[in-house]
Amino acid sequence: MTLSIILMGVLVGFLVGLTGVGGASLLTPILILIGIHPSIAVGTDLLYNSITKLFGTIQHWRQKTIDFKLVRVLAMGSIPGVILAVIVLKMFNSFFNNQEDIIKHALGYVLILVAFATLFKVFFGHKIKENRWQLRSLQEKRGLTITIGAVLGFVVGLTSIGSGSLYAIAMLYFFRMNPAQLVGTDIAHAFFLASTAGILHASLGNVNYSLVLNLLIGSIPGVLIGSMLSTKAPTLVLRTIIASLVLISGIKLIG
Repeated sequence: MTLSIILMGVLVGFLVGLTGVGGASLLTPILILIGIHPSIAVGTDLLYNSITKLFGTIQHWRQKTIDFKLVRVLAMGSIPGVILAVIVLKMFNSFFNNQEDIIKHALGYVLILVAFATLFKVFFGHKIKENRWQLRSLQEKRGLTITIGAVLGFVVGLTSIGSGSLYAIAMLYFFRMNPAQLVGTDIAHAFFLASTAGILHASLGNVNYSLVLNLLIGSIPGVLIGSMLSTKAPTLVLRTIIASLVLISGIKLIG
């Protein structure tokens, strides 16, 4: 089992490095489909994600490609959103004992959303023109930014998915920034969000620490190899294929 988990980490890390598609949308459904309880899969993935995002945040901080003002305003909504999601899960488990079903169905719907978001970014992301929201200052759209953070934070708390992909789509449409700054800001915010959610899930006993360790052992070299090959690979084709697989996984979890 340990070797297979390490190899899974290598595969997920490789695909993330190669295509940039979020690791959570690949890893969480795989963990559930191989028999890991949904709550453990979500909590484990969040803690794993926070560790991997830490290294990305440090690198982008060095490159000065993080908009910390935007990270702070998003976090004003996303942190309460993720806390609320964990409270809701705990309440449903206490009163209805159906936490696993809620997570599986929420995960299925969010995977479908992420798949379509990924396909949208692949085919139409470069065609997005400046709109009235992008032209406004952060202070003018502070309420909108906090609301986006809260809604997507709740989604991440329930499913572990979207800390990168869904926020990236929102930032692409509502904020004006260059590609490097978009990626850096997205990763930095995802680090704070995944860390908060991971700690909360760990407090509920929803983290398998040996699983986190084995995934990290595999994914770190996987990401490095994938990143090195990314300039030579047909990235758009691979992203489309992976998004299609994510879509199929989402439909299967709902069914």
